[in-house]
Amino acid sequence: MKRLIINADDFGLHAAVNRGIIHGHLTGCLTSTSLMAVGKAFKDAVALLSQAPGLDVGIHFTLNMGEKPVSDPALISTIVNREGYFFARYPDFIKRLVRGRIRLSEVRHELAAQIGKITKQGIKISHIDSHQHFHVLPGVIDIVIELANEFDIKAMRIPGERYFFTGGYPVKLSRLTGRGGLTFLAGRARCKAMQNRISVPDYFFGMLAGGNLEEKYLLNIIHSLPDGVSEVMLHPAADARQMNSMYDWKYNWEGELAAATADSVKAAIARENIKLISFNALKNSSG
Repeated sequence: MKRLIINADDFGLHAAVNRGIIHGHLTGCLTSTSLMAVGKAFKDAVALLSQAPGLDVGIHFTLNMGEKPVSDPALISTIVNREGYFFARYPDFIKRLVRGRIRLSEVRHELAAQIGKITKQGIKISHIDSHQHFHVLPGVIDIVIELANEFDIKAMRIPGERYFFTGGYPVKLSRLTGRGGLTFLAGRARCKAMQNRISVPDYFFGMLAGGNLEEKYLLNIIHSLPDGVSEVMLHPAADARQMNSMYDWKYNWEGELAAATADSVKAAIARENIKLISFNALKNSSG
């Protein structure tokens, strides 16, 4: 049986993202989203949830992007800059982690604070994932699993897209190499999650084409979907102009939203007898 979770990342990043995700859920095939506790549009995202009571809400852990942490910066000095903000670039975090310049106790403190900020809004967190997938990094994954157990979060993303899968997306060798490294780390994280009875999907899609998973590429995934539970990651937003003025990620924001709401995608899901589920359904079925 083919079951599919379609998750929209970055809920709370920007009002345009929030609008896109709610629209993609109400009129399309988005079944879950991941909320950024440090996002500038966090309050807007929480308010919009009243329009989408059936939308799963996970946590999108964030430790970069130059955002302001939830914790007092003085308590997490090794993961913030002199101004008290996260480092802007993901590689900066990794380099500091590898060189032993990050105190993992401070990572734990901030991630616990991000969970607390979301749960204080009355939101039951359905699953864990993270911005740029840092939650599967060695050392960090152990903290994440501890927090999942402590806060009774029963499911987690494992961003292990298959090594040779492209889905027709034209990619460069550098991105293939980066995806391969992530898939390797994700495999190790999968083992640790399952040992701790944390539910994880069997398959993951959306890494190579991340940010540019337009309709034709999403259809390619659906047509080749394996038996079991798969997660597809999307990054939709309702206003590409606003997003591109703030972020230089070169995402096809509106294209991903169009894919999530396309009649062709809905028809393909029905034709392939794919059941759309949420992370809540995943964890409940594994219990």
